This record gives sequence, C-alpha cells and structure tokens, in this order.
Amino acid sequence: MRELDQKLLDFAINQSFDENDFYVSKSNFFAKNIIETWPKWEKRIVNLTGEKYSGKTHLSKIFKIKANALYLNSNTINDNTLKKIKLSNSIIIEDLDETFKETLLYSIFNLIEQDNKYLLISSKKPIDTMKFTLPDLVSRSRNCIIAKIDQPDDELIYAIILKSFSDRQIKLDNKIIDYIIKRIARSYGKMHEFIYKIDELSLKKKKSINFKIIKEIIN
Repeated sequence: MRELDQKLLDFAINQSFDENDFYVSKSNFFAKNIIETWPKWEKRIVNLTGEKYSGKTHLSKIFKIKANALYLNSNTINDNTLKKIKLSNSIIIEDLDETFKETLLYSIFNLIEQDNKYLLISSKKPIDTMKFTLPDLVSRSRNCIIAKIDQPDDELIYAIILKSFSDRQIKLDNKIIDYIIKRIARSYGKMHEFIYKIDELSLKKKKSINFKIIKEIIN
C-alpha cells in the first residue's frame, strides 16, 4: 500500500470536503479526473454516479469550489429555481433520481446547452439508464459524460478503514486491517456499516479492537 499520510478519504465523522482529503484509487480515478479537468469537458453535462458513501458528495463539493458552482439538492428544485440557474455559469444537482420532474429537468438541460453552462449531476443510478418517459429527455440523458465511481479496490478500502478509525482514535494493528480487507464486502455501504459497528462495540466494551471482535462483526 502507498503511504497514506495525505489524501485520505474522510469517510464518516468530522467529514472534510477538502480536495486534499479525497483519496484517489483506480475505483474513482476517472470521476476525480473529470472534476480536475473542468472546464475542458467534452460535453457540458457530467453525471457523477456511484453507490451511497462512494464519495460523490465530496467530489461535488470540490467542484463547487473549483467552478464557483451553484449547489442544489434535487429535492429543493422547482420551476422558480430556473432563475438561479440562469444567473450561474456552473451548476450542481445532487442526488438526482427518477422521481425528479421530467419537464423541469429537460428545461434545465436546455438552459445548460443554450447558454454554454456546465452541469454536474450526482446520482446513485447512471442518468442514461433512468426510465424517463419524455423522448427528448431520454435523448439528452444519453448524451452526457458518465463518470462512474466503481466498487472500492483494496487500496481504497485500506485508506477508508485507516482514516475512519484514525478519526475515532481507534488504533488497529496492520494484521487486523489486512484481515478485514480480505474478507469485507466490496461495497461502500457495507464498509460504512462495518465501521459503525466497530465504533459502537468499542464504545460499549471500552476495550481495544481485536481479532475476536472483528470476526464477530464480519460474520
């Protein structure tokens, strides 16, 4: 494993959205690179997609600072929001899903294209696979850059575990971390659940984490 003194993903508590705290591995390299290469995007709309806890919000926050972007959560957007979008050069829509009003999304896409703006959309599901019914919206959604965050590789799992436990002031022997990496599910959600259970047990039992506790949680 590479040195993890810097660029570690702040996974849970006291979460930092600083760019230096985002750990890059093969799993998220393309997504991070898309953010870094702005404004030299091949297309004006980028869809950042991946599982919950995969780092989408972290990348959105990095883009917000980099592009001085208007940050919008999808559940707060309505027809009146279009006025704000018109005044911004770069826009972020966080947590988009198929329940979003299709005509409104199509209007946003039109604004982006007509005024040469930039739009970053984060979603768990890739936008080009969402079951939209509006034909023009289906066509537009298939003409976006899809920046997918893949399931975590061993290097990223190591970084997440090390940083998460460090934030909680829990010290783990490297042998225990290696044991976890070999057995834990390759899922950001499962890792989040695992780390939460470790934290909970360490507080309840008020003792250091050992192999017995780790095995109990993994099993």
